[in-house]
Amino acid sequence: MNEPRSTDSRATIGHNQGPTMDGGRQFRLYSWSRAQASHREAQLPLAIHRMRIARARELGLAYSDYARIRASSGRDVSGFLISSNALGVFSNAAPPQPRITERLQALRHVLRIGLAHPPLDPRLLLERVAGLDLAFAAPPLLGTFAEIRAALSRAQGQLPAASLVAVTALGLEQEWLAAGGLGATLPAEALFG
Repeated sequence: MNEPRSTDSRATIGHNQGPTMDGGRQFRLYSWSRAQASHREAQLPLAIHRMRIARARELGLAYSDYARIRASSGRDVSGFLISSNALGVFSNAAPPQPRITERLQALRHVLRIGLAHPPLDPRLLLERVAGLDLAFAAPPLLGTFAEIRAALSRAQGQLPAASLVAVTALGLEQEWLAAGGLGATLPAEALFG
């Protein structure tokens, strides 16, 4: 004989308020996880929201981009790895557009690392682009993950990879995210307009 289910909704000790294991479990699990995620964000104190908005301004990012990066990487942004393509520098003699250097110089409390694609020389890129802190050779566009990871590791230095954001202009540069374990990638337009 089937016993009637209890309609008592109070949780017992040790219950985590998660979804039940009855039929329709997948939908309840999905709904519950979405509700928990939105609930956590909603419970952030107003002071933290204000600090994050101010941090997004320091980084020159839209708040939505900054929030997405923080949510996916779990870290604050400590550096931008900016490809020479994203900077609009394609030869050793060409300077970047003034709006790009102005934007780089306006960034605060973040490391700005240029990645020079061949035939560009990283030293010349650092000299020509005001606002860059460091410059390294960019990973090969058609390189293996190991080659890309090695090049990104040199540029990364002692910074955690998850705190770095690649600023790219080519589709092949999107592979840097997975190969280097970076926090995120952004198109050049997100940073330079």
